[in-house]
Amino acid sequence: MTNPHSFTVSYKPLWKLLIDRELQKQDLRKMTGLSGTTIAKLGRDENVTTTVLVKICEALNCDIADICEVVPTDLKGETK
Repeated sequence: MTNPHSFTVSYKPLWKLLIDRELQKQDLRKMTGLSGTTIAKLGRDENVTTTVLVKICEALNCDIADICEVVPTDLKGETK
């Protein structure tokens, strides 16, 4: 049985949280020790490891639901 709906992870909540805290991507990099490549992956809503997500949560003192969400995609793979 195939599922007509497809889902992907969005990191929009992370970027909103950074704005609310008046932080930039470079600040997040310094706080977490993550590479520029990993930050770029987050910016493109690409897959990252759970270790990366935990580092971000620890640095920002937040829950995983505060930095990412699962969103439906359309047939072209774009988030709705």
